[in-house]
Amino acid sequence: MDIAKFKKLPVMGIMRGIDIDIIDPLVGAVAASGLQTIEITMNSPRPDEAIKKAVKTAAKTLMVGAGTVLNLDDLKKALDSGATFIVMPTLIGEVMDYCVSKVIPVFPGAITPTEIYNAWNAGATMVKVFPSGYFGPSYIKEIRGPFDRIELLACGGVDSKNIGEYFECGASAVSFGASIFKKELLDAGNFKSIVTSIKKLLAGVPKR
Repeated sequence: MDIAKFKKLPVMGIMRGIDIDIIDPLVGAVAASGLQTIEITMNSPRPDEAIKKAVKTAAKTLMVGAGTVLNLDDLKKALDSGATFIVMPTLIGEVMDYCVSKVIPVFPGAITPTEIYNAWNAGATMVKVFPSGYFGPSYIKEIRGPFDRIELLACGGVDSKNIGEYFECGASAVSFGASIFKKELLDAGNFKSIVTSIKKLLAGVPKR
């Protein structure tokens, strides 16, 4: 993962539970939308194969990582499949330590001030504030008060209507998932609507 590139367009798409048979057209749609970063969660069907397919299909147009990495077995499968960054729902010590030692970009999840502080001190590339949707952009603003040097990625509840506010309140990056990768659209193969939705979301990102 090219962190400098990510910071220029700090939006991450989360693909969870995606059928491997639609990985190719979905990744193609994501690339066409202008998004540059996606994670495929390790609790998806055949996640290692899905990551491999995504990396191949993206052909370097997307940065592909692994999400919901809960242990070293998940981590090994993800890295062996070509994932270039790691995302966790919480701070998992053994995963964190390995990523930091190997200089692999890593985004541990946290929500309380103590968790956020500990995740950052452990070497997080950014701390994934999860679930942001239950607290809203104002929570990011409150956290940024004492922790103005900590990079925060808002995860959960981000949409085209509030994405600008998240950045205004101090988020370094945001991520989205099922709000755009809707099951009914995926089942219908309606990738055009997904492209449109992502473009609308990206339009709310402040110019860097």
